Amino acid sequence: MKRALFLSFEGGEGSGKSLQARGLAQTLSERGRDVILTREPGGTAAGERIRDILLHAREIPLSPEAQVLLFSSARAQLVREVIRPALEAGKIVIADRFFDSSVVYQGHGQGVSLEAIREVTRLAVGTLVPDRTFLLDVPVEIGLARSGWRAEAKWDRFEADATGLHVRVRDAYLRLAAAEPRRFVVIRADRAEAEVADDIRREVDALLGAPA
Repeated sequence: MKRALFLSFEGGEGSGKSLQARGLAQTLSERGRDVILTREPGGTAAGERIRDILLHAREIPLSPEAQVLLFSSARAQLVREVIRPALEAGKIVIADRFFDSSVVYQGHGQGVSLEAIREVTRLAVGTLVPDRTFLLDVPVEIGLARSGWRAEAKWDRFEADATGLHVRVRDAYLRLAAAEPRRFVVIRADRAEAEVADDIRREVDALLGAPA
């Protein structure tokens, strides 16, 4: 059986992580690998319903604590229904966000207890940790401009938050990466899409070429 691999993509708004996750999934599929691409929140019927509430239900106010619990509910279902079965079958799973997003956005960004987030995360995912996490790092002002952060854009709970949140998010991501250098790979994302994709592919090729 081919080696299973769990890769996650993280980054602030407009970092290009979703684009790069899709591109990597396509590249690996073209090479004959069985790839599952997921997103958070989402990826399951329950997760997609939760996604609509979390991101786009402007009429529903949500405390940071409620956000943690909703994200974790979607994550628990995704792990049980999609990620674990795929890994057990020897597939490559590429996740567009995973638990690091909750630590960064609701923890460092909005002040929820980090220990509380860790406890909820343990319940949601058990011991599951990505083999590699690609952090696509981009200056906040560039990321927000890319994401179309303007009045006429489709409202998004996190894009619409104050710029200060996004500054805290970027700083927290970089601190997480510094604390876990064996898992995180920081990619400069303020470059051409092809250059970013090449860096990611080289990292993944090295992983796939290593002994299990």
